[in-house]
Amino acid sequence: MTRGARGRPRSGDPAWRAPLLGLAGIAGSLLIWELLPRAGVIDGRYLPPASEVIAAAIGNLGSSTFWSDVYDTMLAWAVGLSLAALAATATGLLVGMSPFLRRYTHSTIEFLRPIPSVALIPLAVLLFGIGIESALMLIIYACFWQVLIQVLYGVADVDTVAMNTARSYGFSPLQRVRDVVLPTVLPYFMTGIRLAAAVALILAITAGLVIGSPGLGSAISRAQQGGAITGMYALILATGILGVLINLAARWVERRALSWHTSVRAELAA
Repeated sequence: MTRGARGRPRSGDPAWRAPLLGLAGIAGSLLIWELLPRAGVIDGRYLPPASEVIAAAIGNLGSSTFWSDVYDTMLAWAVGLSLAALAATATGLLVGMSPFLRRYTHSTIEFLRPIPSVALIPLAVLLFGIGIESALMLIIYACFWQVLIQVLYGVADVDTVAMNTARSYGFSPLQRVRDVVLPTVLPYFMTGIRLAAAVALILAITAGLVIGSPGLGSAISRAQQGGAITGMYALILATGILGVLINLAARWVERRALSWHTSVRAELAA
């Protein structure tokens, strides 16, 4: 990176241009969105202008119902993601460190992993009805595989020489996991969490849309059924903003947790 006399990026540096280009892209998209219905290219009854949707989204900030829906969505997201991460980490370490289990569970994992979580919606409704439990079932199932696969990759990447050295120095199995396995697995685990965080939000919204579980998804469905199209788009916009915030938070946690890792240090130094 080209830097000035005091190590600061110059104004023409790509690191400065990227955020500006991103903002320009958002502004351009909003402008097109605003003009299409006003010019009659798209029926405004089905796609209101961006200004009306943004105004409705801002109005939602003062609604207790909106914040209750956000809370329900984020509760399902947080609980489902946490339970999936715990179960996947424990399973991944257990299976990954045992050649026997790794060999005899490979086909089972490869069979179950591709099953889409939404295919379990009928089962979730039969077991739990339309409560938050149905959303949790879908979230946990989908996120479990995201994290498990990454943990398995991480365990497979553990340096055999380092493991043998730790064993020769008399490290207990717990010490080997703590001092050798976990530092190698952590970058993979954080990648799995970042991917699973987005999947968990998608399924929390989907559960509300399809099943009627409490949250933004069910609010979007109610707005659509009630003909409140502008309000529906405002809620959809809110889910997009939530997704961006979750991704930013996941990236921040990843950088903090892996501040010692060479890839993150190189990224920060760039």
